[in-house]
Amino acid sequence: MISFQIDEKELKELYLQKVDERLEQLEREVFFMNSKQLSAYLNLSWNTIVENFLYDEDFPCLRAGSKWLFNRKEVQDYMDNYYEEVRNNGGDILKYKRKG
Repeated sequence: MISFQIDEKELKELYLQKVDERLEQLEREVFFMNSKQLSAYLNLSWNTIVENFLYDEDFPCLRAGSKWLFNRKEVQDYMDNYYEEVRNNGGDILKYKRKG
């Protein structure tokens, strides 16, 4: 005969952890982000994004009236490249200005 016990508290914690992981996955799969989501995604203030990225012709953004939209995958690709450029040029995002 097989016997087992279930720790309900541990089961609840595991369940909530899996729900959180799934919600994070769904959030990453969102195609477009708004300005607040972009700020959270990049962990930068909106002012820093405007000053350093928004008007760069290579920065992936669309404007719909007064609202900005950002393709999550394209932003990630841009930021990967930007990160390498900044790192190779002293590592200070506030001092680095892109050429072009």
